[in-house]
Amino acid sequence: MTKHREEGLAQTRVLIIDDEGDVCTFFRRLLSRLGYDVVTAENEPEAARALASHSFNVAMVDLKLPDTDGLTLLKKIKRQQPQCEVIIMTGYSTVKTAVTAIQLGAYEYLEKPFEDIDEIERLIDRAASYGTSISQGQTGDEEWADVASAVGFQVGRSVAMRQMVSLANKIAGKNINVLIQGKTGTGKEVLSRFIHAASNRSGQPFLPINCGALPENLLESELFGHEKGAFTGANQTRRGIFELANRGTLFLDEIGDASPLIQVKLLRVLETGEFMRVGGEKPLRTDVRIIAATNVDLEKAIAENTFREDLYYRLNVVRLEIPSLQERHEDIPQLAEFFTRQLNPDLKIAPATLDLLSRHPWPGNIRELSNTLRRAVVLCTGPVLLPEHLGGPLESRPAPAAAAARKTRSTSEGDSSVEEFWTHYGSEGVLEQMSDGQLQQMLHSLHGLEKSLVKVMARKGLCPEPQQGLRDRELETIRKTLEQHHWNITEAARTLGIGRNTLHRKIKKFQLRES
Repeated sequence: MTKHREEGLAQTRVLIIDDEGDVCTFFRRLLSRLGYDVVTAENEPEAARALASHSFNVAMVDLKLPDTDGLTLLKKIKRQQPQCEVIIMTGYSTVKTAVTAIQLGAYEYLEKPFEDIDEIERLIDRAASYGTSISQGQTGDEEWADVASAVGFQVGRSVAMRQMVSLANKIAGKNINVLIQGKTGTGKEVLSRFIHAASNRSGQPFLPINCGALPENLLESELFGHEKGAFTGANQTRRGIFELANRGTLFLDEIGDASPLIQVKLLRVLETGEFMRVGGEKPLRTDVRIIAATNVDLEKAIAENTFREDLYYRLNVVRLEIPSLQERHEDIPQLAEFFTRQLNPDLKIAPATLDLLSRHPWPGNIRELSNTLRRAVVLCTGPVLLPEHLGGPLESRPAPAAAAARKTRSTSEGDSSVEEFWTHYGSEGVLEQMSDGQLQQMLHSLHGLEKSLVKVMARKGLCPEPQQGLRDRELETIRKTLEQHHWNITEAARTLGIGRNTLHRKIKKFQLRES
């Protein structure tokens, strides 16, 4: 240890509060050897005297004490010595309470028994450094900034958002399940990718699946896999996502839409770490961290008997709630600049345009903002994105004298803008120039647009085209999959979950031809 570091640590005072004398002795010896000034307390009166006599940089507090509890002491320490960073010590059975402690201002929590001494030393050092930088008014990048940037997670300046991300970063390294709640389009999958990237599983697979996008039988096969001959067309064994994501992270989106049968099977995996493939007889083990997300009020769903209470408690070890875009409106300019830069790095946004974007309520949240800017960038032919490029309800309201004249031409201008949009993206040449991520996002947006159109048309009493029958859906699915894989029969059959011979029969049955 260098002399400079020893001098820095000599100024760092650590308070240990634990009713077990052996724990106090362990930390006194460990930290004193490293150069820290250590004070110990085994009960509340001793802790109170220590806080009255000394100023501390770090306090390590046991969550369960005979005459008080860690949360009470946490509040007392932060009230008397706000610069002191508190680390909660807890057993696994009290992890949920420890997470509550972080929400109340604790720096971190540490699980008993203590196994990695080096990690404890690093944790105390980080806490002391963080507390010192805050007390000195140094507001550099947060600890999670690099990870967020790496996964393209735009956190912004919103206090609620930054607090939520700080909590997500602190629980990322713990092997516990996470439930993310938030409105549609708030960025639940991006948050889950951030948690995976910040965890010790970051080098392993991250696999997302939308529980509401597949019918029950297909979802079961996707999650757990199936054995050869398990059902008609299952001509080969197929591994499910729980196998493929082993040692990694599985993101279950729209978990509130999972059927009762799927809920039962998910509960078994969470309780035992075991599952069986569809049609299988041998249980398989998996080590998967679950991050689930929903825009459904699961507690209400439990009351209505549409969601299992025991599964809810298994998933809801830690709950993160993402603010809507309206609740973090101060982040809209940063998000707008980010999306525009992705689409056209040379394009600037006019101040009046940013003002309009900031005042819009954004019921569709970040997804709506992203899609709006994508359309605006297409319509913009100059170096600056102007308000008129936004179109629709985002166009600036005209002065009263000009309102009547503006109204007479608004419909034709709007129709023209929409027509330009579809004409532009209807060109395969334009689509060829887009990145893989942009193409995937556009396809996802178009699926969402289709659902919205059907709902609006139904409310207006319009009759959309009738839904396809099973035969037509099967034909369309096979045709699209073949085109996606350039008529590679092996790859297409694997994607469809059927054998090559079965696919050949389907091609002949539907008289499909490569175009």
